[in-house]
Amino acid sequence: MNKTCLTLLILLLPAPVMGGEQYSSDLRGYVEGEFLYFPRDAKFTGQHDSYFSIAAEPEYLLEWNKQDDIFTFKPFYRLDQHDNERTHGDIRELSWIHAADTWELTTGFSKVFWGVTESIHLVDIINQTDLIENIDGEDKLGQPMAKLSLIHDWGVVDLFVLPYFRERTFPGKGGRPRFGIPVDTNEVFYENSHDKNHVDFAVRWSQYFGDWDIGIAHFKGTAREPRFIIQPKNINPATQLPKLVNPIYEQINQTSVDIQATKGSWLWKLEAYTRSGQGQRYTAAAGGFEYTFVGVFDSQLDLGIISEYLFDGRNDEFKTSTVQLNTPFSTAVFDNDVVLGTRLTFNDAQSTEILASLTIDSGGDGIFYNVEASTRLGDSWKLSMEFRGVNNVKKGTVESSFDDDDRIRMQLRRYF
Repeated sequence: MNKTCLTLLILLLPAPVMGGEQYSSDLRGYVEGEFLYFPRDAKFTGQHDSYFSIAAEPEYLLEWNKQDDIFTFKPFYRLDQHDNERTHGDIRELSWIHAADTWELTTGFSKVFWGVTESIHLVDIINQTDLIENIDGEDKLGQPMAKLSLIHDWGVVDLFVLPYFRERTFPGKGGRPRFGIPVDTNEVFYENSHDKNHVDFAVRWSQYFGDWDIGIAHFKGTAREPRFIIQPKNINPATQLPKLVNPIYEQINQTSVDIQATKGSWLWKLEAYTRSGQGQRYTAAAGGFEYTFVGVFDSQLDLGIISEYLFDGRNDEFKTSTVQLNTPFSTAVFDNDVVLGTRLTFNDAQSTEILASLTIDSGGDGIFYNVEASTRLGDSWKLSMEFRGVNNVKKGTVESSFDDDDRIRMQLRRYF
């Protein structure tokens, strides 16, 4: 950890509390057991058909100054049976928030979420993705930051200073699923000479206009999503195919918009950005709707219908037939895809939900399946199940790495 981060953590100490001011505290969080099962035989050496892991994420909160000051500490740790890379820990949050009438200041490790669409979160760029937790990109690493929120009738302006960069996590050789060519995280390249210590900046304006919720943002700094390069030393002489790829983190400028409109039973959603700095400037977008049938068949069950379209304008995807040495390439998967899904909300005491979706490549290059279900067991337990699979993917693409990795995931979580 560099000196900037250490200084930031020291500043988090809640001095008013240490001076004897009244305060309240709370300790909560969860522990979980997770089981992954892969019905098909593993494609790569070192992989297994089943994986068991345990994880914990406690959260300590300290409040004072009539709750205008909040200190949060949320560490995370997972111990995995087979994948050494997935055995890892992180500080999800270690922050101090001070709130005033028209502004709010957050310093420390924190998490910020931007986005509205169901299938992908294109504009969510502040925090780094913890890819070894789940390939859906929902899990994020804690980001060191100073965030100033200016609160006015005409909207909220969030100003970010991000003094330290977090590299993306990737499964190890024994991990499953993983890319067909392992990612070498021991040798990482940066476009900027300051590497992890480059200071990034972001600004976002957000506002409600009746049924409309709009956010416009700009980010300048190190790309959270790396591209990759293949070095000559990592080419297998027997096959002339790469044995390893190395991440390269480049400097980007990204301007984005996210919009959600609530019109009765309709939710209309759009996320889009334009980005420069990773090859030619390109745009990406995700948009669609969710319509909810409330109380179907005169029951308490709600049925949601989801449809979204995903577009990515990059043209530098990896192909095994066109390996170019020391030339950055991306791993964009959803570049021209249609998402169809349904959500069942049971509105019962157990908060039972089921979400099922298909992501269909419009060029006929594959289908991704996803089913997620969860229910509470009593007051403190939650059971979650997930099925992910792929079908009919084209050989030699990034997606083909996962064509034997249909999986079932079960989690049993105990909250305290």
